[in-house]
Amino acid sequence: MARLEFAGHALGGVEPVRVEIGTLIVAGWTGRDLEALNHHIEELKAIGVQPPSSVPLYYRIATQMLTQTDRIQAVGPDSSGEVEPVLVGAADRLWVTVGSDHTDRRVESYGVAVSKQMCPKVLTRGAWRFEEVEPHWDRLILRSFILEGGKRVPYQEGTVGRIRAPRELISGWQGGNPRLPAGALMFCGTLPAIGKIRPSGRFEMELEDPVLGRRLAHAYDIDVLPLIE
Repeated sequence: MARLEFAGHALGGVEPVRVEIGTLIVAGWTGRDLEALNHHIEELKAIGVQPPSSVPLYYRIATQMLTQTDRIQAVGPDSSGEVEPVLVGAADRLWVTVGSDHTDRRVESYGVAVSKQMCPKVLTRGAWRFEEVEPHWDRLILRSFILEGGKRVPYQEGTVGRIRAPRELISGWQGGNPRLPAGALMFCGTLPAIGKIRPSGRFEMELEDPVLGRRLAHAYDIDVLPLIE
């Protein structure tokens, strides 16, 4: 069980949101556009990751992997972040935030499900009421940045309209029920990297709502631990 706290930003103000997460799902291969999805599959194949058996796939992850920290540790130099919209099932409503499905790429080359368990899943400390963004969901913008050569460079960018709709993803996992249960948290999928998938010592992520003029953002540093073989 993971206990998380968010600043819940609603049109009427800010409220504290406290949730206990007993179920963590990472939805993978969630692209709406077949060409874009195939591009993501090909960029993963380039680093040795086998194509999925079907799409989308729903990976169950240990809840203790969730964190809202600004620094994580990863074994070896081969991990990297992925910015994703995240759905959070609270007792009274559905919330949306932004997170990073940080993944060990070396392990991913021989076991995607195992690789998902190797690194923390980082979340920001803010959230929005889902019902406030659902009408214009496809216009929300995901971005991520990395440090490369000492410079902050764009790593991912695009609208969430390139990812399957939240209710569709929930229904797929719930066998047709479009409601995310209280205590469940779902990572909804990511966008292709700009360039290629590559590691960095820092990962910055954000979700922008251009309609309501607001943004959720978070950054974290990665300490690389030695890989002893």
